[in-house]
Amino acid sequence: MAYSFTVDDVAFLRSGAGEAALSACAELPLTDRTRIADVATAKRVVGEHYAAVLETVLLRRKAVTKVDGADRWLFTADALQQASASAVARHRAKRLEGREVHDVTCSIGADLVELAKMASACTGSDLDEVRLEMARHNCAQAGIEAELFQADALRPRDGNAVVVADPARRDSSGRRTWKPEDFAPPLDELAAVYRGRDLVVKCAPGLPPEVAPWADEIELVSLDGQVREACLWAGDAATVSRRASVLRSDGTQWTITDAEPDEVPVAPAGEWIVDPDGAVVRAGLVRHYGARHGLWQLDARIAYLTGDHPPPGVRAFRVLEHGPYQEKSLRAMLRRHEIGRLEILVRGLDVDPDALRRRMKLNGTSEASVVLTRIGRSPFAFLCRAEVIAPE
Repeated sequence: MAYSFTVDDVAFLRSGAGEAALSACAELPLTDRTRIADVATAKRVVGEHYAAVLETVLLRRKAVTKVDGADRWLFTADALQQASASAVARHRAKRLEGREVHDVTCSIGADLVELAKMASACTGSDLDEVRLEMARHNCAQAGIEAELFQADALRPRDGNAVVVADPARRDSSGRRTWKPEDFAPPLDELAAVYRGRDLVVKCAPGLPPEVAPWADEIELVSLDGQVREACLWAGDAATVSRRASVLRSDGTQWTITDAEPDEVPVAPAGEWIVDPDGAVVRAGLVRHYGARHGLWQLDARIAYLTGDHPPPGVRAFRVLEHGPYQEKSLRAMLRRHEIGRLEILVRGLDVDPDALRRRMKLNGTSEASVVLTRIGRSPFAFLCRAEVIAPE
């Protein structure tokens, strides 16, 4: 069970003595095997705040690939889990460049730090006093100046600032919840109290659009191929109805919206099959993406695209052989190509890739990918060679 920090813990961690304690414990292994010895060392070196120090060391290690400067930040376990990755937070902040912004659920400051770099003025508030004190520390570590105060997100302040919120998505027992009415604060209440204001709300990517009819724009954001969030935009902050933003850790990114053309044909497979980024699929922009890159659909209801020239910078699948899907015919296809390592992608069929791979009894020396899908009412298999297409 995660450690529960107190305000006194945070005050200690921010002090010179706390910094020295964190430095002294930073190299402890902190594994299951060394736990007893590590705790004994921390008690001897740190004293009464040893548990807060050890938890902070662990959380910093977990955060290093998510939050810039994590080795100097303070976290709680829940706050780190929900915190925006720095690349995602920067993307959102860029859309609000030059605006006055109020982060009404600022937590430990992951979004606040990036917002403050872009906004003309930035304030942050939270009900949780511990997280608020951590945010003060984290802003200072990032060299950010932002007004911070304790407040309920459902009690709006006067003004014209864009309101940014990231409701907690765990119930009273700490379990993740997908019901918007169980968010803290509840999604509908949040939208109601800020009706008429520009509002930006970060949510989980699986949120059904119909639960937020007040949102003028829904943006799906992925980072390095993983869909990270759905962001709801209301008021002048919204510019389209649907948007997909695809980010990479190297700083490259691209966006596609429903303002672009979406007329693509349905036709037999070309030389390549393209599986669009998950943000594009969840945002319902597969046809728009296909139209942008001169691709077409194998089936109007399936998210796979195909064409003779895949988009730059993606991992695409060059078709080697294809035909109606049956396990017997697929097994024969794999043997003809001497496949011993197989990636299986599935859309539109009830197939367990791991179970199917075991049944194929692979014993060749080559590697391939198989794309299983439905065309009309018929299942099809496409044996492919995956290739990463060079960026432009």
